[in-house]
Amino acid sequence: MAWGGDLSVERLLSAYEKGIFPWFNPGDPILWWSPNPRLVLFPKEIKITQSLRKSMKHFEVRFDENFEKVMRLCRDVRVEKGQNSWIFDEMIEAYKALHVKGFAHSVECYYQGELVGGLYGLYLGGMFCGESMFSTQRDASKAALVALCEKVISLNGDFIDCQLPTTHLKSMGAVEISRDVFLEMIQKTLEKKVNFWK
Repeated sequence: MAWGGDLSVERLLSAYEKGIFPWFNPGDPILWWSPNPRLVLFPKEIKITQSLRKSMKHFEVRFDENFEKVMRLCRDVRVEKGQNSWIFDEMIEAYKALHVKGFAHSVECYYQGELVGGLYGLYLGGMFCGESMFSTQRDASKAALVALCEKVISLNGDFIDCQLPTTHLKSMGAVEISRDVFLEMIQKTLEKKVNFWK
C-alpha cells in the first residue's frame, strides 16, 4: 500500500482502523500492507478437535502478564526454525507502547508455570487484529487462539483479523474474504467502544 512514516501509536492506530498493518525487514523502509484476500476468523466458528480439547486442559491461560516476552518468543521461535522474522526491537518498542495505552494485548498459555505458547495483537472496536503467535509445546498456540475466541465472544466482538492465509489457521476455521468486504466489516465494528478487560 505504502512505505515510510513511523511506528507511533497514532499512526499505527490510524493504519489498523483502515485495515493496514506494517510488515518489513530490519533496515528497510516501513512497508504498509492491506492484503486481498484477507483471512479472518469468526470466534463462534472456530474448529476445536477432540484432541485439542484434551490438550487445553493442561494449560493455564492468562492475558497481558508477559506482553513483551510473548513478542520476543514469537520472534525467537521463528528464528530457531530458520524462518525470517519482522519482529525486531523497533517493532517491539512500538507495540509495547500500544500495550501501555491499552490497545495491544497478549494471550498466554502456561504449562507448569512456564510460558509455552501465545499470541499478541490489537483490540479495536469489536475486532482483534492478530499479529503473531508461537508455540514451544504442542497445541499451546491453538489453545491461546481458542481462549482469544472465548474472550472476543464475551465482549460481543465480531471477528479476529488473521491477515494472511495459512493452512494452520484455515484448519481452525479461518476463512478468506475480499478486502472490500473486510473494510466494510471494520467500519461497522469500530462503532463499538469496548474495553478488552470488561
